[in-house]
Amino acid sequence: MKLVLVTGMSGAGKSVVLKTLEDCGFEAIDNLPLTFIPSVAGSAAATRNLALSADIRGRDFSVERFLEITGPLCNNPAINCQVLFLDCDDEVLRRRFTETRRRHPLALDRAVTDGIRAERELIEGLRDIADTVIDTSEYEAAKLREVIISHYASAENELSLVLTSFSYKRGIPREADIVFDVRFLKNPHYDPTCRPLSGKDALVGAYIESDGDFAAFYNNLTQLILPLLPRYRKEGKKYLTVAIGCTGGRHRSVYMVQKLGGFLAKNDYKVILRHRDLENKSS
Repeated sequence: MKLVLVTGMSGAGKSVVLKTLEDCGFEAIDNLPLTFIPSVAGSAAATRNLALSADIRGRDFSVERFLEITGPLCNNPAINCQVLFLDCDDEVLRRRFTETRRRHPLALDRAVTDGIRAERELIEGLRDIADTVIDTSEYEAAKLREVIISHYASAENELSLVLTSFSYKRGIPREADIVFDVRFLKNPHYDPTCRPLSGKDALVGAYIESDGDFAAFYNNLTQLILPLLPRYRKEGKKYLTVAIGCTGGRHRSVYMVQKLGGFLAKNDYKVILRHRDLENKSS
């Protein structure tokens, strides 16, 4: 049985995750008191996969209690137990609570920022023990659903890959497992014909590949990544994010993600392509 224990910051998307896991065939239960987790997981061990959400809304919730209750489950060979931690930037959380006019569970009569700060202090340590951490700061509900489906609906021995381009102006994606910097390549931004285009356009791709160092770099990149993937899979990794960055996140990084994604797909890997900053006008 697969058992996914969902926890993390309030407002980070736990309800979306649970609904998505339910669509993937999991029995999903939200805000289950920690005390009840062993009995619920035990009763379901021979039947459906199970997703349980536990967080600061529970009256008996604490990091110590969470570890005490879930430790034996994660060490049970009959249960494939994973802890999923959902994180999010504090300012994005504040905006989400403000837009939906919801109160933070720890700030019913105070500012939302006070609740966010208090919660982050209370659950400090859970992020470090999680099997999977997903930062939802840049995700709308549809994108988060896609991530969860690719991760938990995959075959038992399948490794799902997310390749994302980004602009260094806006920082490295926090969910990245591996990061490559392609700012050394010729920059199409300085070519008047290429500037209004993106890395998805053939003209931009040809411009980047005209760099004398491109061919050697790309060959080395593929030779580096390809042998690593079976090792990650062997270690139990089910979801890997490779981030490729350039200055504006529009040309070089986008092209590299498209090209590398095609290469990995041809080698029978399940690949999701994302371009975090492609439509960002300030890039």
